[in-house]
Order: sequence, then structure tokens, then C-alpha cells
Amino acid sequence: MRAFGLLLVLSCLLFASPARAEHEGKLQILLLGDSTTEGSIPKRHVPQGPHLEDVVRLLLAEEPDLPPTNVINQGLSGEFIRRLLDSGRYDKDVAKLPGLDYILIRYGLNDHSYRENLAENFPKDYHELLERLRKDHPQATLIVMTVIPYFVDNDTRAMLLNDLNRKVAEAEKLPLFDIFPRYAAELKKGPDMLNYRRFPLEKIPENRRAFVKPFVVDGPKPTVEVMDNRLDAHFGDLPGWYGDRHPNLAGYHVIGDETAKYLIPLIRQKFGKPAAK
Repeated sequence: MRAFGLLLVLSCLLFASPARAEHEGKLQILLLGDSTTEGSIPKRHVPQGPHLEDVVRLLLAEEPDLPPTNVINQGLSGEFIRRLLDSGRYDKDVAKLPGLDYILIRYGLNDHSYRENLAENFPKDYHELLERLRKDHPQATLIVMTVIPYFVDNDTRAMLLNDLNRKVAEAEKLPLFDIFPRYAAELKKGPDMLNYRRFPLEKIPENRRAFVKPFVVDGPKPTVEVMDNRLDAHFGDLPGWYGDRHPNLAGYHVIGDETAKYLIPLIRQKFGKPAAK
């Protein structure tokens, strides 16, 4: 009987309750956006990171009174709101995520390129996305973000997009996280310090192509991809060398740092541990 009782206890421990889900005991923070959120090129070249989601998680973990977090990056290159909703990706990758506490949304750059009648359709698409997020994640705090400085010629388009983002946040009575000023301030330290270099191999002089071979990414149209400024001395005078404005690892550290600073007081107010007496 004693042996049987011991077996019964062991069976209960092993089989009575399912494994603890990842979201249990951790705050769930979702990042939604385009390539400037995803960071696919830095992830390809520096897979060990830390990348945007890692930076946010690690900085939040430094606050001893905050609970542990799980930061999920669902950014996707080329994405805009209408594509997210119509492609099925929302239902597949966003709708069923468990236990989301905060959802940070940063769209606009591709919407500007692909969505006709932007001033009308971008807010309309955004309201539809927010309605679905509220339905699928009723406990989550939804946060509208501005876009980062991106357009190499001027910031007029970014200002237009951010004005639309601001109006959406106001209409929906949601917080607006304005990432633009911090990123713009960092760029003043060096206008190209936060973006990687991605340049067509065919535009590199033929006699220098062997020199850039370690940085070539093969494909139908091979490109030279560099995460920093190490080749600027050789090719910085080529038209378009600085044309790609996607963040490099330094850029994602800026976004991650500002994101953590924005989230810390929100999380502390709602989930922070009371101060010890």
C-alpha cells in the first residue's frame, strides 16, 4: 500500500497539471510594424544580437521592481496595415498570441508607398486594426507609435505620417509613443551613424569588387551589406551609398532604449512591486 501511495503521488506530480505556458508569470509585450521594427538585415549579419526585442527585454529586466517580460517582435519587412489585415498574417501571427499586456504599433512608411489616398485610408486601416486588437486582446494596452526619421531627402513625409498617427491616437483615446524626436536627436551626432549600408554590387567599380567580396549577399541582384561605417572611406562618394535608411544595430539600440524608457513607468504603475517598508 505504501508503494502504491508513492506511485500515486508521483503520477499526480507528473500528469495532473499541464506544463506552465510561457506567458504565465511574464508580461507579454508585442511589437508590430514594418522592416524598421523587424530588423531582418541586422539579424542576418549579427544573429547573436542583441536585437530590438532583446534590448527592450534586457533593459526592463534591470528594473528590480518590475516583473519579467517576454518581448515578441512581429515586425515584417514590406508590411503595411492593409497587407497585415488582408494577407492572413494577422490571424496567423497576432490574433491568437496568449496573454498580451502591451502592444506597440508602428506603421506608416510602407503605407505611404503602397496605400492610395493615404490621408483617408491610413487612418481607416488603423482604426480597423485597433478594433481587431481590442477584440482579440481585450486586456492589452494598445500604444500608437510614430515612425522614425527615414526619408533621406527630408522629413516632410515622416511629419505627415506622424500627424496621421497622432490623430488616430487622439480619436481612439490611446497613448502616443513619439519615437521620432529621440531618433532625430541621435542622428544629429552623425547623419548616417544609425543606418546600415546596402548597395547594389553592380554599382561598385569592377576593380573594387574583389575588395567588397566579404560583404556581398548573393541573390538575383547581389548587394554589398555593411552594418557600420567601415567601408565609407572607400565608397562614401558613390551616389546612393547612404541611401538605405533602415536602422543598423546602433539604430535599434536607440529605439530599444527609448522604448524601455517609455514602458518602465507604465509597467511600474500597473505591475510594479510595492516598495519594501
